[in-house]
Amino acid sequence: MKLALWQTYPRSSIDAAFEALSDAAQTAASQGADLLVTPEMYLGGYNIGAAQIAAHAGQAAAVLDALNTIARTHDIALTAGLALPGNPRPYNACVTLDKSGHEAARYHKTHLFGEVDRAQFAPGAVLSPVFELNGWRAALAICYDVEFPELTRLLALRGAEVILCPTANMPPFDSVATRLVPARAEENAISVAYCNYVGAERQFHYNGLSCVTGPDGTDLIRGTTDSEGILYATLDRTTEINQTHLADRRADLYGDLG
Repeated sequence: MKLALWQTYPRSSIDAAFEALSDAAQTAASQGADLLVTPEMYLGGYNIGAAQIAAHAGQAAAVLDALNTIARTHDIALTAGLALPGNPRPYNACVTLDKSGHEAARYHKTHLFGEVDRAQFAPGAVLSPVFELNGWRAALAICYDVEFPELTRLLALRGAEVILCPTANMPPFDSVATRLVPARAEENAISVAYCNYVGAERQFHYNGLSCVTGPDGTDLIRGTTDSEGILYATLDRTTEINQTHLADRRADLYGDLG
């Protein structure tokens, strides 16, 4: 499966976000990509305030319909970040649609980070499902989620081969992309696709470094800290993997973590 990670600038207008997303999907499809991944909360922006997030969540049905149209028009699957209705606040969410526009999975961010996340969103209650996409078993995570080894380990134990992770990361947390994401991939013998913003959004300045890391912990592709663009990487099951952690686990020793 060929992945396209769209490392791009945040857009606070849903209409502008859709216009740019359609262009990116067309470009990615023309390069043979099977899936285009956006950053966290791409459809309308992340750091935009609770009132605007709630307004965007109220448009969720129309947003999902528009994503369906883009996927079908350009014959490409999409993993996109958006606000979905929740209680008492909306969810920081992402959805994956296959190239026919069918919703393969949706996920609500479970690990909220910092005041902005907690002021704008309610935490999700369950981890991502593991679902099939283009012959691969995939799962979803959002930003801070991937920093928790328990989350990625459980998804791997449930059969995930790749975790798709929209993010909105910024300095001084460069090590998430450069150190933790490769570790999550290698320790679970899975691939991780981590798609970030560049540029500024209110007081936040995003640090790029989007990547696809293979199951041996090496980068298949890595973005810069400041350049917009589409990054391409192809998942390959023939890569030799010497990792034995999953087979050698001692679940009998781990108690509730087993």
